Amino acid sequence: ADVRRWILGYAILAPHSHNLQSWVVDLNVPEQILLRCDLNRLLPQTDPLSRQIMMSHGTFLELLDIAARERGLRTETTLFPEGEFGPDKLDQRPVARVRLTADPTVSKDPLFAAILKRRTNRSAYDVSRPVSAAAWHGMAEAIEGHGLRFGFVGAEQPEMLRKHREVAAEAWRIELVTPRTIMESYNVMRVGSAEIAKHRDGLSLTDPVVVWLDRFGLFDRTKAPGPDAYATTSQIEDFSKKLDSTPAFLWMVTDANDRVTQVNAGRAYARIQLAATAHGVAMQPLSQALQEYPEQAKPYADIRRLLSAPQPAQTIQMWARVGYAPAVQPAPRRGLAAHLART
Repeated sequence: ADVRRWILGYAILAPHSHNLQSWVVDLNVPEQILLRCDLNRLLPQTDPLSRQIMMSHGTFLELLDIAARERGLRTETTLFPEGEFGPDKLDQRPVARVRLTADPTVSKDPLFAAILKRRTNRSAYDVSRPVSAAAWHGMAEAIEGHGLRFGFVGAEQPEMLRKHREVAAEAWRIELVTPRTIMESYNVMRVGSAEIAKHRDGLSLTDPVVVWLDRFGLFDRTKAPGPDAYATTSQIEDFSKKLDSTPAFLWMVTDANDRVTQVNAGRAYARIQLAATAHGVAMQPLSQALQEYPEQAKPYADIRRLLSAPQPAQTIQMWARVGYAPAVQPAPRRGLAAHLART
């Protein structure tokens, strides 16, 4: 009976860092949606400035807008209606206030058809199949007017592709061997179907070997593994193979990095991924080298040099591997009721 619930049913399918789903919505005012951040669902170690969390609220708002258009509703979105968060801390003030108005002239967004098909695909890609020109054009067209620099590299630049892979591999290694950052992932890791069904959030792991080890108490998630432990070396090896299979990378760069820019960058990324999905293209964000914690300083600087995005003038908001891959299951979601503010 409340169209806002139908709209939110699509919004909660948006991509979110570590699949934390830190969205809280207040429906107390008719024809309005107030969006806040669940401060218990942050990433203080790997995302200490909460830039990625703000982008994840942008992806939510973009899917919300697309779904509203599908129902003939226009959204009037005001970001940070009670004031913008500071650069290093979030609080209970709302991220956005969205007012919905019936408007028979509102145009439907063709990207709506891709929402239920969108996936973050961490599989190996088909390195022999370059991303089509039509797909790149579709992604660029989806974010026209969003005020950011969108770029990509593919097989036509093998040396540049190699450099992208090297930075991604080193950033991944650093996150795995830094105890506090790997433990942040371990704390939201769901191993096997029973854990995934129980929590419906976080990082799902269904590898049969890992599930078997966990079942018999041989996969200890209470402490960080050493750099030479199997849990570390096997992940490094596996990710290196996936990087070697990657035929292309894309990126998004902004000229600012305030909270409004971060949210709007998330909205743009959602559109890029939906456009890629519509063309059958898979995508996986490579967040490690973009993260603002000390151990990542070198990959952080390397990727900025590689993309000609010097700080503080510019910020790389998104970097992702792109290609064609077998279909994967969607990440679990906690359901709409889990996101409704308690009254």
